[in-house]
Amino acid sequence: MSSAQLLPADLFRGRTVFITGGAGDINLAIGEAFAAHDANVGLCGRTGEKLDKARVRLESLGARVSTAVADVRNYDDLEAGITRCGEECGPVSILVCAAAGNFLAPAEALSPNGFKSVVDIDLLGSFNACRAAFEQLRQTRGSIIFISAGQAFAPYFAQSHVGAAKAGVDNLMQNLALEWGRFGIRSNSIAPGAVDETEGIRRIAPGQIRERLASEIPLRRLGTVGDIANAAIFLASPLASYVTGTRLVVDGGMHLPGSGLYSKMIVNALGGRAASDQD
Repeated sequence: MSSAQLLPADLFRGRTVFITGGAGDINLAIGEAFAAHDANVGLCGRTGEKLDKARVRLESLGARVSTAVADVRNYDDLEAGITRCGEECGPVSILVCAAAGNFLAPAEALSPNGFKSVVDIDLLGSFNACRAAFEQLRQTRGSIIFISAGQAFAPYFAQSHVGAAKAGVDNLMQNLALEWGRFGIRSNSIAPGAVDETEGIRRIAPGQIRERLASEIPLRRLGTVGDIANAAIFLASPLASYVTGTRLVVDGGMHLPGSGLYSKMIVNALGGRAASDQD
């Protein structure tokens, strides 16, 4: 069930949400959820064509939309996109730091550049977005939502780069909650589990791993993009006005048994071979 069926349609009227990596599966679903509650939406990403398609989708929901082709690792381009979003849609009151990179690579096969790439996108990119949006968030007494992951708090095979990056993201989230609370800015993170029909699940749970994984999750299903979008709506809403510095795990209980089973499935899937990393 979507938040639009339970919460007022005008919940975010007059407010602007900016989403990094905004054309991605989960991230666009978050944008759609905010648009369904009458928010203006800003998106950035590295591919103009994907952003154009996302714009069409969001505008069909009635949202005012601002897009920027920007790599979150490039502070100047990202700052320019956030500034333009404020000018076109109104000052940003909700920032969703969602740009991310992931691939399977055992540590012994992971190049330093591959490791750096994921840390730079996830962690440095998140800081860049927060710093670039700070003045607007201070003006609006806004909310920051980071997209974290279960790898932040448990080791997973072939995911050392992601674990390091997401652990840093969660620590950044808590530091900003501590430091920026005096400005009225809240800071929280969402840790999704395995979300079906996304690029992430296609990369890290290919083929039969997906079916086995779903059967081992306590709620016996993979997540949906709507599950994550609902969590974002909650954290940005007045319902969470006294919630800050918190990691909200939205994984159907996947983390409760630990990461051992998933890690064994990945080892079997790799067949003892190292997966190649990506830049």
